[in-house]
Amino acid sequence: MKLYTKRHIVISSIISFVLTAGIFTAVFVSCVKKNSEENKENNQSSSVSGVQAETVSSSQDDIFEFQENPSSVVPVSNSSDYTQDEQQNINVYNQCNEAVVNINTQVVAYDWFLEPYVQDGGSGSGSIIDKRGYILTNVHVIQDATKIYVSLYDGTQYEAKVVGQDLDSDLAVIKFDPPAGMDLKTIAFGSSSALKVGQKVIAIGNPFGMERTMTTGIVSGLGRPIQNSNKRIIRNMIQTDTAINPGNSGGPLLDTKGRMVGINTMIMSSSGSSAGVGFAVPSETAIRVVSDLIKYGKVQRGTIDATMIQLNASIAQYAGLDVSSGILISEIEKGGNAEKAGLKGGTKAAYYGSRRSIIYLGGDVITKIDNIKIESLADYYSALESKKPGEQVTVVVRRNKKDVTIKLTLSE
Repeated sequence: MKLYTKRHIVISSIISFVLTAGIFTAVFVSCVKKNSEENKENNQSSSVSGVQAETVSSSQDDIFEFQENPSSVVPVSNSSDYTQDEQQNINVYNQCNEAVVNINTQVVAYDWFLEPYVQDGGSGSGSIIDKRGYILTNVHVIQDATKIYVSLYDGTQYEAKVVGQDLDSDLAVIKFDPPAGMDLKTIAFGSSSALKVGQKVIAIGNPFGMERTMTTGIVSGLGRPIQNSNKRIIRNMIQTDTAINPGNSGGPLLDTKGRMVGINTMIMSSSGSSAGVGFAVPSETAIRVVSDLIKYGKVQRGTIDATMIQLNASIAQYAGLDVSSGILISEIEKGGNAEKAGLKGGTKAAYYGSRRSIIYLGGDVITKIDNIKIESLADYYSALESKKPGEQVTVVVRRNKKDVTIKLTLSE
């Protein structure tokens, strides 16, 4: 083994330190020199790029997007790509919005001295269904109006008149006279019987006076019996979560092909604004009603030739009946269809209501018409709403505490 003195170790350490310092110095000088040359080249390149960018900026109006690499300049695209759903909405709106009108009315009011004066009434929406100027809307939109005005998509306004209205369906047809040469856009009817829950639907209307507003949603339910503001039950109503607000009444509910499958009529809401529960009269009902309104000014419905009284607990108790709801037949028209079918009217006179009216007790109580349960006058009118004169219906009556089934042909 070779031994080293303390002196040898000190000299060896000094030599190692000097050699190491020399190597680090050489490497450092080399790096500084290399970085200096690279910085010089980059400065020249940046100067050139800056001139080019300035030149492009001064010669073009495009907006540029600068990425991490400053030498890569990419123009931002101005083109818009739509999803299939968006394009569908756009197509329906472009196809139908010009056929949706804004309806405003004037009504007669009375001051403190009972002097009449004219004031603004309600407002709503309507759909042009015929190029001659026929418009479909709701009864409650034009009810009690002395003047009716329709505003088209281009802002022009025309006075309209009532062609016919039907309380049982809350549908009305009004008409204005378009100027010669005006080519009106119209909305075609679709099939409400083919609707499915979950199907997309679109509403166009004038909520809160904002013209031709579009909202979308789905069919939330079908076949809903809903009582309208005129206390009539409309059967087979379409329920939708499409936003419907005041001013949408009378406007179209459309499928994705732009066909009218319903007429927006009412909402169910505690606040008076849309809560996602809206209802539309089905197009099947509208087609039948509109045809009669244009042709006759009213809807031709079948009826039973008898005087009807809505039964209640007081009348039932007084008359000794075992049912407390239904329609009591007070009187039968001589020679009418009720008499021919064998229905029985009352024979015992009694005061009714304010003791100014007399009804007759002891007659039949109608409880069903064509398997539709009849508990009120609203149910009675609703059951006959789609029936034409000459059609036969099956009537179930309560007579002497027994159910009796009678076939009856409706009269006009």
